[in-house]
Amino acid sequence: MDKMPAWADAILVPLISILLAAILSALVILAIGEDPVAAVKLMVTGALGSSYGWGFTLYYATNFLFTGLAFAIASHAGLFNIGSEGQAMIGGLGVAIVCLMIPWPHWALALPAAILGAAAFGALWALIPGWLQAKRGSHIVITTIMFNFIAAAVLNYVLVNVLRPEGSMDPASAKFPEGAHLPTLHEMLLPLGINFSKAAPVNVSLLIALLACVLVWVLIWRTKLGYEIRALGHSESASRYAGIPPVKIVVIAMLISGGLAGCMAINNVMGEAERLVLNATEGAGFIGIAVALMGRNHPLGILLAAILFGFLYQGGAELALWTSIPRELILVIQALVILFTGALDNMVRMPLERLFLALRKGRAS
Repeated sequence: MDKMPAWADAILVPLISILLAAILSALVILAIGEDPVAAVKLMVTGALGSSYGWGFTLYYATNFLFTGLAFAIASHAGLFNIGSEGQAMIGGLGVAIVCLMIPWPHWALALPAAILGAAAFGALWALIPGWLQAKRGSHIVITTIMFNFIAAAVLNYVLVNVLRPEGSMDPASAKFPEGAHLPTLHEMLLPLGINFSKAAPVNVSLLIALLACVLVWVLIWRTKLGYEIRALGHSESASRYAGIPPVKIVVIAMLISGGLAGCMAINNVMGEAERLVLNATEGAGFIGIAVALMGRNHPLGILLAAILFGFLYQGGAELALWTSIPRELILVIQALVILFTGALDNMVRMPLERLFLALRKGRAS
């Protein structure tokens, strides 16, 4: 066996990649005349040093959990779904329709309906690219990218011409009724005597995202459907020989993937904004790709990677606010993390594999 141990692949490779990205980021910060050590301290303090910082970190992480899981499901089936951004936008439309059309008496009744609306709209938006891939051979990367732009156009039209309240100049829906407002972590923890920050937007959808992690793990590794999805992802010809219908599995995988991406709207549309606005996704669909790649498409790895990117988002905002480091440089740091953990993954993996192989041979001789 020439490959490295599973623990090294799951832990060591991402850790080294993150360290390389951190070193290069420190050099960039030095180059503009700032202190990288002070910058890291400020990021840690701003993102993890208070319940306010943790609240924003976990809020961002919730978004990345949904989109990371969405990408992972498709990836296990051998599909590169880049459409989570558009699927989350359309999922937000589903949430808005559910929350605005029914006078909900309590959030506990509105939440399950909103989850169904978000998942259904996101899944339907992923269905067409999935069907085109399965039946027509249209490349899933191209179709899902194009559907992101179509989703943005659809959302813009609906907000301006259908859901915008009369007399309002803002391209956004009306505020959701009180019964559709989700409880924040502050409100959930207060009865337990824990005084979490009232200003933090993290809400009950964090628990939904954690539940989604468990359900995805059960689906992929403990069910027949999950086995068929993984078999198709490893080899279409072998799975076909085993009697697994590729068209059916591709469509199902894309439906689940789109549904998970759509559920992101529970957090940012229903939980934080409490109305549907333009650009509510803020690129979380694309960040989910990096989160899934860093997490090796495993729910536990995706959870840890989502928290890391939540830290980068909130810590980066603190840097931009309290230092002269421009916001654009924060995007560069985030891009370096994505670059090393995604595109340059083999740059770390291959030397480590050779190292473990040499150690194995040394012990055998």
